[in-house]
Amino acid sequence: MTVTGEDADVDADPLEPPLVAPLRRDLTWERVQAMTQSAGHRDDAALRRIRATAAVRRGTRMTKVLSTAQLAGHLAGWLPYGFCYRSCDIAHLRDPAELALLRTDNTGDAPAAYALRWRAVDPSDYEIPMGEVQAGLSALPAHSRIGPMVLGTGFTPSTDDLIPEFVTAGFADLPLPANAQLLAYPGTGEEVVLYTYQPEQHGWLRLAGPRWRHLLDGLPGVSPDREYVPCTDAGSARLVGRINEHEYQAVADPPEEFRVRALTRAARYPVTTLCRRAEQARWRTILCWVLQRDDNWARLRLVNPDADMVAAVGARCYERGVYEVWAPLRELADHHVAELPYEL
Repeated sequence: MTVTGEDADVDADPLEPPLVAPLRRDLTWERVQAMTQSAGHRDDAALRRIRATAAVRRGTRMTKVLSTAQLAGHLAGWLPYGFCYRSCDIAHLRDPAELALLRTDNTGDAPAAYALRWRAVDPSDYEIPMGEVQAGLSALPAHSRIGPMVLGTGFTPSTDDLIPEFVTAGFADLPLPANAQLLAYPGTGEEVVLYTYQPEQHGWLRLAGPRWRHLLDGLPGVSPDREYVPCTDAGSARLVGRINEHEYQAVADPPEEFRVRALTRAARYPVTTLCRRAEQARWRTILCWVLQRDDNWARLRLVNPDADMVAAVGARCYERGVYEVWAPLRELADHHVAELPYEL
């Protein structure tokens, strides 16, 4: 949702504040649109004020548009990471061709568009790629990136829409909250919920009925007839909560419920503290997330990629803004488990 005018007053979901642009004679809609599409305005004070109105709050619905390969990956246990959008900012986009422009990889076209939707656990999990935040992305040459260039204005490249974009903080994997959904947009103007995430079982429950089962045909490694799909990937990040002096693996169900992960409902006690844990290390002085490792090798993702870092470690771009590389485990420095606390 975009609101224009100095004193605009609308009834909006408090978890999804609208993007507000205070239009004046000297700041027209066309002028704002042009500013969002020009890297020269990445430090413009007026544009920063407009961009700041599109805030993420605890419980804000977030969406990442997926290719068929990415959809299959999330069914296997991939976590949310990289570029994403507030669901309210792209709710008007239902056509697969329009949504394809927001995809983060360059895989071929599909007759339907797919997406992952979840609720934000905390605003600190997201960054606005604007100004000095992830500044290296906008300077990456075309041959070493995937997808549209990052403008550095906090908006995605578009000639028609103002779409605020976000990245997960440092391109981190984020633990998947309860009731996340995998969606399809078949081109009829409808939104179809294909699967919903079951955190205690760490798997996906199929909700798509016979009418929409064809949307699952042809997905790599996905059987349309399976009602429940267990995740085989454990993920590189997890939530940990405490009750008194005891520590438990936790589940987030934003905006209000944060509980012990337990199969029996009676044991799902609310936690009193909550944090996100994930492995970090430095390789050749460059800070990275450790996504997976064995006895000899580690798969790394750059936290703040720029052209020099990408060249120094030979990282490969797997999707827009996401650069990963395999490194010898013995060469990692400052290898540790990072703990990022949330305020409850």
